[in-house]
Amino acid sequence: MAEEQKSLLYKLKPITDRLPAVTKPEGHVHFRTKMMWVILVLILYFAMTNIMIYGLDRAGNIDLWAQYRTIFAGAQFSLMHLGIGPIVTGSIIMQLFTGAKIIKLNLKDPEDKAMYQGTQKFLVIIMIFVESTPQVFGFMEPSSKFIGSLEGVLPFMTGGGLAKLIIILQLFGGSYLVFMMDEVVSKWGIGSGVSLFIAAGVSQAIFTGTLNWHPVSGEEVMSLSNPPAGTLTKIIYQFTHFSTADLSAGGYEQIFLAPPNPLIALLGTIAIFFFVTYAESSRIELPLAHGGARGARGRYPIKLIYASNIPVILMAALLANVSMFSMLFWQHPSFENWPILGHNWMLGFYADDPQGGQLQVMGGLAYYLSTVNGVNDWLLPLLSDSYLPLNTETGEILHTKLQIGVHVIAYFGVMVVGSILFAKFWIETTNMGPEAVASQIESSGMQIPGFRRDPRVLRRVLERYIPVVTVISGATVGMLAAGADLIGTVGNASGTGVLLCVGIIINFYEAVGREQMMEMHPVLRGFFGGE
Repeated sequence: MAEEQKSLLYKLKPITDRLPAVTKPEGHVHFRTKMMWVILVLILYFAMTNIMIYGLDRAGNIDLWAQYRTIFAGAQFSLMHLGIGPIVTGSIIMQLFTGAKIIKLNLKDPEDKAMYQGTQKFLVIIMIFVESTPQVFGFMEPSSKFIGSLEGVLPFMTGGGLAKLIIILQLFGGSYLVFMMDEVVSKWGIGSGVSLFIAAGVSQAIFTGTLNWHPVSGEEVMSLSNPPAGTLTKIIYQFTHFSTADLSAGGYEQIFLAPPNPLIALLGTIAIFFFVTYAESSRIELPLAHGGARGARGRYPIKLIYASNIPVILMAALLANVSMFSMLFWQHPSFENWPILGHNWMLGFYADDPQGGQLQVMGGLAYYLSTVNGVNDWLLPLLSDSYLPLNTETGEILHTKLQIGVHVIAYFGVMVVGSILFAKFWIETTNMGPEAVASQIESSGMQIPGFRRDPRVLRRVLERYIPVVTVISGATVGMLAAGADLIGTVGNASGTGVLLCVGIIINFYEAVGREQMMEMHPVLRGFFGGE
């Protein structure tokens, strides 16, 4: 490739080449070593979720990503506060720019692919600051004691400014360590670190949401109005304390529908587990035969969930950033005076929730794109006016049935359409398209019986299946994630979180099986892309 034809991103090469990176193993890494790295990284992840940010006044702060917490594999106000958000957002930007040909890189060229990965790493660093700075200066205030201890430390900076800078640096350190841990798992372990963290966080949320025996409000004594927070523990407690008359007068409604963690959410979570397991096992298998070894046959599986669960991760990251910036533009002094965007109710307007005291989106684009949290959020209000959300102080209806209905349709539609688009981008940027797969099969010496051994012929056959399955895959995961949100999930794991967790566990199980197979039969490493 001539120098003048190279992408402008090559000007960043002096920077990207100097960024910290995990060294790729020179040879084959044994299965036991890979599992050891996976376990060590997982232990470090859980440790980081329990290390709180030093100097933060947690009592007076707002978590902008509360509803996306499990999806981003983060823990509120800890070193993992940002979770995988910057990594996923950086990936979205690179995919969109590459898919739209704004960034002209040929990902089949090893040099261009290395430049793509280096630029994405540089972009992740930028996104850590882009996502942490507005949160710290907007809704994560340092404690007055911490500010006072730093007063006068730096003559050119006030104690408050220095305290916020230290909090940002803690967020940067935690987020960049997550990024490096993802590289460790990808190069020295099994699967993806990002996926591993999501599955770990969602599994923890589901476990505690199902079996938590502590009361909903820790400040009050356990009672029928303050039952255990876990689904099963709540059911046992309520059945043993409700009288027959209480059950008939609304007790069953509290058990099945009342938050938190109603029984219908547990049933919905179990249904999603089984449905995703079935969908992951559904596939089209193309018969293959070896061109040089007579009798050697195989199959190339094209899964129904061909694009995996990546599209909904990218959609969740996109919607989380819409939520964060709409809140900043609505009320933060540094943003609310911006032309067009600042304090624009059409982008999203917020108010204190009279029931919870937290800042909640009440309307605008951000409301219609926000997550729907179970049947209590939409189905019951649509069926009966008595369930419509009210301002407890004024008695005013916060959202009409029409607004709730549009919210459900808009959220469901955006999740499905967005997942389809991201699925198409993902397939093209990860060498899973027809042309790349045809080259992979041809290089392994395999061919489709009855067809001439030619990559062009193989590509035309694959073009009948892969583009269609990609669209179906994106639509399926989008509908599953949005549908699970409509039903509700235990532990506030969200439909997207449950979908991701099941898919990740299944893929990890299959990856472990492949690793064990390659360990026993080294000749298979070349076909699976191993060293």
